[in-house]
Amino acid sequence: MNDIIQLTRKDLASDQEVRWCPGCGDYAILKGVQSALATLNVPRENMVVISGIGCAARFPYYMNTYGFHTIHGRSPAVATGTKMANPDLHVWIVGGDGDMMSIGGNHLIHVLRRNVDLTVLLFNNRIYGLTKGQFSPTSGVGKKTKSSPMGSIDPAFEPISLALGAGATFAARTVDLWGKHLQATIKAAHEHKGTSFIEILQNCIIFNDGAFDPAVGKKVKSDKTVELVHGEPLIFGAERDKGVRIRKDLTLEVVTLGENGVTEDDLVVHNAHAELPGLAQLLATMEYPDMPVPVGIFRQVSRPTYEVGMDAQVTQAQAAHGGDKPSLTSLWNQGDTWDVAP
Repeated sequence: MNDIIQLTRKDLASDQEVRWCPGCGDYAILKGVQSALATLNVPRENMVVISGIGCAARFPYYMNTYGFHTIHGRSPAVATGTKMANPDLHVWIVGGDGDMMSIGGNHLIHVLRRNVDLTVLLFNNRIYGLTKGQFSPTSGVGKKTKSSPMGSIDPAFEPISLALGAGATFAARTVDLWGKHLQATIKAAHEHKGTSFIEILQNCIIFNDGAFDPAVGKKVKSDKTVELVHGEPLIFGAERDKGVRIRKDLTLEVVTLGENGVTEDDLVVHNAHAELPGLAQLLATMEYPDMPVPVGIFRQVSRPTYEVGMDAQVTQAQAAHGGDKPSLTSLWNQGDTWDVAP
């Protein structure tokens, strides 16, 4: 039986001064991640936090674990190599919407489709914070910023939809200030075998303050968000009297329980384990103010991980050599070779 690893949040806090803008949502996320990881029964030397560039990318400095601060958008590639080199490591990728969905978008979709056993934490504040307030891939049409003074004409990426489209086997959404929800989502992601993707709605107090407040703020979240719970109908509202149902044209609508004969039986029942992502994709289209914002786990399905497939191929290749690892020289000289004249 394995010994229980007893850690506290402070055990996972490094000795580095945390330097984000006062009031930044990253502080709450850092606290939530440290608290969650302390309960996973994983020693610190088996944890690796990998980031790219941006405000969120400072994360590895503040974690008393191993870590890499890599280059812009390439954290999924470095994380994949890290996991393949040492599959026993617990690998966490941290990045913002600019780093992960712009220059790093291609790397993100490929780590998702490969289903490498690691977790992606995407901090979405709908702005470029580190470079002082340009619009990002998630800002949306009409957003006025320093780089779009007349309003952005770029339609926004929807992170959950993108993750599902790339084949994510685990996709979820939580909020920076929702401490218990954030920690529970991180724990669920850690337990999942395969790539887990979590979008964290995060406030940038300087360049996009209050971007999510109308939907997830403390006073309105009961009426403006809906919790996705596997096997349960989509019910929300301070009085638990609102629900979501599917029309005949396969679009969603908000209904009031008790009006026009509407009952819970008419509502969408969430199925996070559906083999096909169609329902999850439909739920990902729900946006404030027309619909409540869905939070929780959109999709969680089982599929072989990339490292399991790779290990099987390595074993098969070694079997051809009697189970031994071939030397680098033999690998280098096999097949076609060329003599290059000086």
